[in-house]
Amino acid sequence: MTDPIRVLFPVGMLGGGFPPETVARGIELGADIIAVDGGSTDSGPYYLGTGTAKTARAAVERDLRVLVSAAHDANIPLVVGSCGTSGCDAGVEWVYEIVQQICADLGISRQVARVYGEQDPARVADLLAQGRVHPLGTAGPLRQETLARCRHIVGLMGHEPLADALRDGAQIVLAGRSTDTALTAVLPLLRGLPAGPAWHAAKIAECGGLCTENPMSGGVLVTVDDAGFTVEPLAAHTRCTPRSVAAHMLYENADPFRLREPAGTLDTTAAVYTALDERRVRVEGSRFEPAEQPTIKLEGAASTGFQTQLITGMRDPKILGRLDEWCQRLVDYLDKHVPSTFGLAPGEYAYSLRRFGHDAVLGAAEPERHTPPREVGLVLTVTAPDQDTANDLAKFANPMMLHLPLDDDRPFPTYAFISSPAETARGESFEFVLQHVVDVSDERDLFRTVQTKVGP
Repeated sequence: MTDPIRVLFPVGMLGGGFPPETVARGIELGADIIAVDGGSTDSGPYYLGTGTAKTARAAVERDLRVLVSAAHDANIPLVVGSCGTSGCDAGVEWVYEIVQQICADLGISRQVARVYGEQDPARVADLLAQGRVHPLGTAGPLRQETLARCRHIVGLMGHEPLADALRDGAQIVLAGRSTDTALTAVLPLLRGLPAGPAWHAAKIAECGGLCTENPMSGGVLVTVDDAGFTVEPLAAHTRCTPRSVAAHMLYENADPFRLREPAGTLDTTAAVYTALDERRVRVEGSRFEPAEQPTIKLEGAASTGFQTQLITGMRDPKILGRLDEWCQRLVDYLDKHVPSTFGLAPGEYAYSLRRFGHDAVLGAAEPERHTPPREVGLVLTVTAPDQDTANDLAKFANPMMLHLPLDDDRPFPTYAFISSPAETARGESFEFVLQHVVDVSDERDLFRTVQTKVGP
């Protein structure tokens, strides 16, 4: 029998905030490790493209100050994954600087491992030439010109690089882009517990309180053992139920029963969820299928140009009753006059027009699309090769966004811009261009680790 491992997962994302007393509660319950996710692709490709964080430094420092102190006092490790949102090398360094400052302020020494996962495009090109890079879904084969466009490329690490860091004595592990689940699964797997319960517990805990009946309450504690795992909330005013726990397999997962990791696939088809009491849920029956070929997923962001936005508010019922016509009239006007005015070919610029309050989210799938809305926020986004051109194109569209009539023989109407100046420069824009995996002989192949002592 292997001793159970208790993992404290305080919040869905570092910088999101949590009641400090919930962390203290997890320590009282015997936590063996604190794990927290520091990033995501949820907010799009900009953060990977620029190598910057979406979270405020002050918020990340606030959370880390609690976690670093709690882990030190309890003499347990702290693992942070996907540092700096995208998990690029700059993100790891950003969080490392914060940890250095916290340790200096607290007067404590910690062994810190930085696990880097940013990939050299030349090395990825070599792997591609070796036939080791494969598309996921409908992505299609990776092309060299796509790699050349990437500003940053990261590999999505599983638990093995994290386990090596802990094995080598790290008390704080700051990792690049990681699977959310690897952070919770690493210590149970390192201690020899079964992979099925370890990975399933990690999936349930990955967003902290989201598997409870009050997602804003704070984190959870998962206890992994030889036969399964138990999950309980750390806040006193909420609870886990079989429904709230089982439902989390649906979260960000195409298949509610199976989840792919670099090392294989979690299968929860036979999992049984049982309420132990009013607050805790027991889960047994999870299995893990080791992959015949381990893979590491690649994420890459490439520039699409520079953007400027105009936002107009519209309440004219006559226009709103024929909104599709009005929008097409605006687009036709721009397509007719922009090329000759600015000397741009159609492929050198782009317009996107979204109608908030009508169908901006669902588009043609909006069920009420043919019912005139009461008011609409029209968001015109211009994309061009440089910011000055994007600004000029938005200024060119400005009069039409303010006064375009529905018919030529009608007086000019007037709508309302949200601000003055009406144009808002958004800067450089990015898109995700990699949806591919690399065949590896070892999960550590694409990652590098540096161990450093910080503090006095």
